[in-house]
Order: sequence, then C-alpha cells, then structure tokens
Amino acid sequence: MDGKHRGNSPYVSEIDYRMLISQGTARSERINLQLACSLAGIAGALNAAAFYAVGFFSGNMTGNVSSLSDNLATLHWLRAGFYFAIVVTFVAGSTLSSLLINAGRRRAIEAIYAYSILAEAILLVPLGAVDLWLNVDWRSSLEILGLAFLMGLQNATVTRLSDARVRTTHVSGMATDIGVELGMLVDICRGRESQALAADNRSKLALHLGTISAFLVGGIAGVTAYRVIGGYLLLICALVLLAISLTGIRHARTLTTTASRRGWRRGGP
Repeated sequence: MDGKHRGNSPYVSEIDYRMLISQGTARSERINLQLACSLAGIAGALNAAAFYAVGFFSGNMTGNVSSLSDNLATLHWLRAGFYFAIVVTFVAGSTLSSLLINAGRRRAIEAIYAYSILAEAILLVPLGAVDLWLNVDWRSSLEILGLAFLMGLQNATVTRLSDARVRTTHVSGMATDIGVELGMLVDICRGRESQALAADNRSKLALHLGTISAFLVGGIAGVTAYRVIGGYLLLICALVLLAISLTGIRHARTLTTTASRRGWRRGGP
C-alpha cells in the first residue's frame, strides 16, 4: 500500500472494503480486527436485545444446546422443541451461507462474502417489521428463529472469509483463545518461548480482545437502544450491514473492472 493513502480518508475506505474482499494470505490482522469489531458489535446488539425482549439467545448455541438437554431431561417437550428449532435454524443459516459462498467462488465472484452480508441485511428488515407491527402470540418465536438463522449466516460467512480466525456471533471460542494467548505471553516473557512469537501473540490477543469488547459494547448499546426505539434497532442494524456490504461490492467491481482493463491493454496491439 503506497504512502499517499496512509494519511487520508481513501486509506480508511480501502481498509473498509478489504475486510469483506481479501482472502487467505492477503488478509492482515488489522483487516480481521476491523471485520471482527464491526460485525461482532452488530451481533452483540442483536443477541442482547433479543434476550432482553424475549429471554432467549439467538446466537449462543452452547447455551441453547444445554437448555435443550435440560428440558429433555425434565420432560418439557414443548420448550425442548423450541430450543431444538433454534439450533437447527442456526445451522440452516450457516448452510445457506456456505452454499452461497461455494456458488460465488465457482463463478469467481470477488464480492461473494459481501453479498452474503448483504443477504443478512435484507433479511433483517422483515424481522424488524415483525417486531414493530406484527401483534400475534408467536411473534417472539419468529423473531428468535429469524435472528438465529441470520447469526448462523453471519458466523459462517466470517469463518470462511477469515479462515476461522474470526467468530462474531458468540465469544466462547474467543475467550478460550485469549487464555491460550495469555499463557503463551507469560512463557514468552519468562523466556520459555521464542521472542519471535511475540508479534503474532500480540496481534492475536488484540483480535480476540477486540472481538469480545465489540460484542460487549454492542450488547450494551443494543439493549439501551431497544428500550428506547424497540424494533427500529433491527432496521438500524440492517442499514449498517447494508452500508458495509455495498462498500465491499462496489470496490470489488472497481477492482474487477480495473483488472479487466489492464488485461485488455496487455493483450491489445
């Protein structure tokens, strides 16, 4: 990246689109951190607001499977069925994401991950409408299942994009990774591990701490906002996801167009 982009807004814009475009070795920890913080903040807001509103988590499959076990053991079949539905719906969202990404990669669609986040933004809109204007007894169940589907879609997209270095819809894995890296940091400081590992250790700690912090702050903001504006929170989150995804799509098209022009010039007279 050349120096003329480092001190101005185009540099920030470039980082914004790269977080949903760059793959494999082209991804840096800085890009992963931005991806984690932006999408984990959204996920934290939606998860916490849903729990505040109806008492269920849409993205915490560890807790949901534990609740499923508890209700099966105590013969509460109806509640067990609902927890089972949450888990299945989360898996269905992940499956759709994977199918979408596979299809996009086969067709060499540069912005396929951004399109997946765009799908999440679009599907979040009717859920916001349900919360605001649908007054039926099963509204809460529909919202939780819908959010579980979207959390599965988002988490699978981020997992595929970052080669499983980033998770955004739950923090159990991130908390474990923080413990692992703290243990490594202690041994590096004691001279038991190579100092050559220090930079990678610091970047991983920053990524995991940033993810959990974003999820926490997003959750606080989500509950606070939901208490004031209700279902409009879902529409605001949809707008944020829309802006993130469209930025990636627009810049991916620009990159594709530029590459095509360069290829044409090299092949021309």
